Amino acid sequence: MTQQAEASRPQIPLQDRLRQLLDGPVALDRRALLGTLYAEVTRCESLAYAAGWNDALDSVRRAPRRDGA
Repeated sequence: MTQQAEASRPQIPLQDRLRQLLDGPVALDRRALLGTLYAEVTRCESLAYAAGWNDALDSVRRAPRRDGA
């Protein structure tokens, strides 16, 4: 999924998403549940990582330059 598609997707807190998966209408077998949980955690980690880089880049852009330019 692209970053833009990820950004347009409503952000559900991870705990709520896990609750949806565990209490959903369709019971997943253990392997499918673990695969889905892994994908959700990876997605959340990727979004957090990207957000951290975006914050860092913004702060670097706003910081005064030290070379006097």
